[in-house]
Amino acid sequence: MSQISNLAYIHPGATIGENVTIEPFCYIAEHVVIGDGCRIGPNATIYDYVRLGSGCEVFPGAVIGAIPQDLKYDGEQSWVEIGDRTTVRECATINRGTAASGKRLTKVGSDCLIMSYAHIAHDCNIGNHCIVVSHVGLAGEVELGDWAIVGGGTMVHQFCRIGEHAMLGGAGATNKDIPPYILSAGNHAVYAGINAVGLRRRGFSNAEIEVIKSVYKIIYEENNNVSDALRIVDELYPEDIHARIISDFVRSSKRGICKRSGNE
Repeated sequence: MSQISNLAYIHPGATIGENVTIEPFCYIAEHVVIGDGCRIGPNATIYDYVRLGSGCEVFPGAVIGAIPQDLKYDGEQSWVEIGDRTTVRECATINRGTAASGKRLTKVGSDCLIMSYAHIAHDCNIGNHCIVVSHVGLAGEVELGDWAIVGGGTMVHQFCRIGEHAMLGGAGATNKDIPPYILSAGNHAVYAGINAVGLRRRGFSNAEIEVIKSVYKIIYEENNNVSDALRIVDELYPEDIHARIISDFVRSSKRGICKRSGNE
């Protein structure tokens, strides 16, 4: 049974699932879908064209679905879509997409934690199990792969990608892509090894981690240019899934990948 405060404003056209809690002074607009088992804290604001999956929690002061902070936005309908069991903490902001991007959608996956005062701009695509720490700013069309972590106070330039299982350290910035499985930090962020601790926590074997280390040694430590490094990786590890994920990510990078420390 849902528990909905009579001090909250909920547009009659909003769709509210089963066993939802909506606390006092919330604002929920007409074109909103809230899945089963969600909890919306006091003073949270959910504007039009937002879909929340099941089991999400939105903390006080969070604002989801405000129009993009993009001067090209011209009032078009666009969406924010959030998966299941994702938590949006105090005063975090998630803006809708834009037509100019061709997406019209800002997407946050399932089982994510968006911490206090983080900002997710228009048309970002956040994978599953991601953590966006307090005071992070993700500019428009940033992408985070599954299990990526962005440390507190870090700024990410528009169109950048953070690869799966990568960790971008706090109080930094990046205007380049951060490849999968690595640690990166600084302003501007540089390669600082692989995320071995995180990978072990997520069940990667020692053999898998050794292959990932070897791939990044070829890319970052053997004085190869990027094309030669990827050719060597493909020759040495033609069937390895993690090597393929890395090489595909690097090949598809439009902004280029972060440099090694000392080679900025």
